[in-house]
Amino acid sequence: MLAVIKRELKSYFCSPIGYIVIGISLVIYSVFFYITAVKTGSIDLTNLFYCVAMYGLMFMVPLLTMWSFAGERKTGTEQLILTSPVSMLGVTLGKFISAFILVLIPAICSVMYFGILSYFSMPNIPIYLTSMLGFILLSMAYISWGILTSSITESPIVSLILTFIGIFLTTWIPQYVTALSDFSLINLFIKFLMGTIDIAATVTFITLTILCILITMIVMQRRKSVK
Repeated sequence: MLAVIKRELKSYFCSPIGYIVIGISLVIYSVFFYITAVKTGSIDLTNLFYCVAMYGLMFMVPLLTMWSFAGERKTGTEQLILTSPVSMLGVTLGKFISAFILVLIPAICSVMYFGILSYFSMPNIPIYLTSMLGFILLSMAYISWGILTSSITESPIVSLILTFIGIFLTTWIPQYVTALSDFSLINLFIKFLMGTIDIAATVTFITLTILCILITMIVMQRRKSVK
């Protein structure tokens, strides 16, 4: 699995995609930090995480995961994965973890915003930490979905669209259709912004992540057996 992670990270940083995603992410963080903290004079970083979750992940995750499996088919390197001595679970986890690392890097950089605000007044550390935890769990669920869509299609563009649609539906549709509010991952994420670690929300995020990873593994295992 470590070999897969190294290979994926190398592919991200030996091509523009890794730098583009991290660069866009940092711009998104900076813009929302200015809007939610600097402009309003607030020391509350929960709005920053909320805005990045609502708008940033919708674009960051599809760009990262679109090439994970569909890109291998497009470039003709899928056979290397299917004949690799690494188990399909290891391959899937390797691709998931490498994409997660690229989402995590800008999130960790948000510590500098915490430091900036601390110069003026100490932000609420427990709420900052629970917000970060909720953001990480939400990102994991979205990334696993992106990996899954990439495994079921031959085209990275189709994977990007499917991932975007999935994130969009679970983010925005429940905001307007109250009957679907139980399907909103953002609503679950908001509970972390209140400074509490919600067990039900945590279990839901982890379950969705594991489920998508397992389905991806099964899809790829079937392709391997056919080959």
